[in-house]
Amino acid sequence: MRPWLRWLRRLFLLGLSLGLLGLAAAAAVLWTVWPQLPDVSELRRVELQLPLTVQSADGKLIALFGETRRYPAPIDQIPERVKQAFLAAEDARFYEHEGLDVQGILRAVWLLVSTDRARVPGGSTITQQVARDFYLSNEYSFVRKFREMLLAIKMERELSKDEILELYLNKIFFGNRAYGVAAAAEFYYGKTLDQLSLAEAAMLAGIPKFPSSANPISNPARAMERRNHYVLPRMHELGMISAEELAAALAEPNTASPNEPKVEVDAPYLAEMVRQAMEERFGADALTRGYRVTTTVRSADQNAAVAALRAGLFEYDQRRGWRGPEGHIEHAASLPADALARQVGSYVALPELRAAVVLETGPQGARLLTARDGEVSLPAAGTRWTGRSPAQLLKPGDVVRLRTLADGTLVLAQAPQAQAALVSLEHETGAVRALVGGYSFALNKFNRATQAQRQPGSSFKPFVFAAAFERGYHPASIVMDAPVVFRDRAGNVWRPQNDKGDFAGPMRLREAMVQSRNLVSVRLLDAIGVQFAQRYITQFGFSPESLPPNLSMSLGTSSLTPMAMTAAYAVFANGGYRVEPYFIARIEDRNGQVLEEARPRRACPACGGVGGEAAGQPAVVDGFDFGEVPRPLAAAGGEASTAPLPPGPDELAPRAIDARTAFMVRSMLLDVVRRGTGAAARSIGREDIGGKTGSTNEYRDAWFAGMGGDLVTTAWVGRDDFTSLGRGEYGGRAALPIWIGYMSAALKDVPVDRRPPPAGLVTVTINPATGALLPPGTPGGMVDYVKAEDYDRMLAAGLGSETPEFEEKAFDIF
Repeated sequence: MRPWLRWLRRLFLLGLSLGLLGLAAAAAVLWTVWPQLPDVSELRRVELQLPLTVQSADGKLIALFGETRRYPAPIDQIPERVKQAFLAAEDARFYEHEGLDVQGILRAVWLLVSTDRARVPGGSTITQQVARDFYLSNEYSFVRKFREMLLAIKMERELSKDEILELYLNKIFFGNRAYGVAAAAEFYYGKTLDQLSLAEAAMLAGIPKFPSSANPISNPARAMERRNHYVLPRMHELGMISAEELAAALAEPNTASPNEPKVEVDAPYLAEMVRQAMEERFGADALTRGYRVTTTVRSADQNAAVAALRAGLFEYDQRRGWRGPEGHIEHAASLPADALARQVGSYVALPELRAAVVLETGPQGARLLTARDGEVSLPAAGTRWTGRSPAQLLKPGDVVRLRTLADGTLVLAQAPQAQAALVSLEHETGAVRALVGGYSFALNKFNRATQAQRQPGSSFKPFVFAAAFERGYHPASIVMDAPVVFRDRAGNVWRPQNDKGDFAGPMRLREAMVQSRNLVSVRLLDAIGVQFAQRYITQFGFSPESLPPNLSMSLGTSSLTPMAMTAAYAVFANGGYRVEPYFIARIEDRNGQVLEEARPRRACPACGGVGGEAAGQPAVVDGFDFGEVPRPLAAAGGEASTAPLPPGPDELAPRAIDARTAFMVRSMLLDVVRRGTGAAARSIGREDIGGKTGSTNEYRDAWFAGMGGDLVTTAWVGRDDFTSLGRGEYGGRAALPIWIGYMSAALKDVPVDRRPPPAGLVTVTINPATGALLPPGTPGGMVDYVKAEDYDRMLAAGLGSETPEFEEKAFDIF
């Protein structure tokens, strides 16, 4: 044998041996690795991350929570043209290969051998990409690639081609937090998949290669190049589109723009409450498992609450006068318009208030530039509320705020210095119908509706009066509106005063409520005992710790939240029942399956004592036994339940106070609106409107809490730093307009709540000066209500008793 043949034979045998060894090694590796591969059949049951959706009771979007935008689409709902675009861009032979594209692999190997590049394109099929996205990292190594290829083969054996393609199209990242082709269509074009044009589908198909750096928003030029020079020509080359379709698609411009989900209900404070409650219930997965939460708020009511609150704050701010420009841009006249617009755009965004820089002023008004709308004209009437003309107020370069009124008029405005909150509940169930925690959630996430502990002032007086009605007082009882001095053991003296510093002498409790007389409330609390009143008032849901154990409690020195006040007023509105505020009506999973649904305990005035009368216990105050007093219910502080849903299917709410007491207090609150400090609320035009104003020392807090129709609502205005709102900013001036604005809208077409007195309540005629009984029909007599047992006592006392003496008294308090 010739030498060269011998060497050839040896090389052949060596190569064969090495090949067999390689095959053996590969078989050994395959034998070892294959059993360790995950069970890919579980991909049929995989749950892709979906955001938490929060919506109103009528199905309007409030918020989406989660890092991912994704709307999974079944493969049969993805248009053929969209599928073709992705197949052309990523894996044209997808329906032909068995998970691995041999041509692509050989091309990648050739590039590795023939070039010095560390990474080469090609070789990864759609199946391999799915395997990598679900099971592997993006590490670039031969080991990872080998596992990816094995997984692809295994997936092709376990899953159908359509199942794999569906996983791919719903999993891939498109930049801007959009995952899946449906979310990408929504974000970049504001369209559903069936609404996409050929050019738009091709644009989306070109994104996954470089989702962050070459999407049509971050880098439109590069995205257009990939669409026009790769995806569309590739579709034509593969016979997926005609030459005419190619030409038309190439001519279509880039129309992509950010399309965030349209929020239809302005309720960010409520949305945050839902997020916290869901995380407490389901953990961190609550934001990624596609839960849909339906809240109790109604979109129209919530939007009306936001509008009323902002209007009230703007009105208050105008009363306090113009504070001057928010800023100033030097040499504004010499700057280009685009540079000037950028500087204006850097000012913080405020709801309903646009930042604008003054360009020039004149007799007819002022010309300004805004970042979004360009040049605008402010008419002279737009500064009328300041008492000065635009030329007197402004100069070129000043940065100010502009507000557009409902009729389109542009007016000068400024950021409110005060804050406000509004809570509205259905008094029968405790369902939150509207909740606003401040002027702007974006500026400050502190929820004043549920977190701000503020003094309620005179709006707390109805609870003191209710406690007195349990101790034999009634609306016609006479209490002195006269000076009183209290001294403690240390010699400190307290001289409570009425707001105007005057004294009215003997006064019926009904009239004292209408006129909000402080001295009557103080004397009344002193008469019934602080400890008794404190224990009684906890039945409205207040914690004992929140109620000061002294006579100042009668003037509203407790620290309470607007939510707590609203829940407590619901007891008067619903006939004496304690309902728990709640805001989540239903929780569904990603498939629409209802996981939990609210079944609140309801107030039921027609049910008598059913629903859990509070157990009695003796009340001993300062050594005196006042007999039985209802045991306080478990206090929740008046906050909306932190658990997502309240307990109790079809249960009745527990009774908090006597139905007769609730009726008498409610009738007095109706009088406060008819002829007292809440008279402005008569503008709503309903006879069932009642409530109480509240103000605190130095005008730090302004309140109005009340009811009407099926709602009980509280509005509060104050400053976060507890400084004064300004002289004269009472509850009836600062808070009541917000309450009126909301209730006027919320009670539209709601039937008037007319209710008869409950059993055991007697309608009587009394002497308005003395509170004594008069024969029915007596001229000058007034009709009022008393409990049956109190009526018997009044009869025993006789008709027409004398007027009490009017004098100042001093008391020692310990």
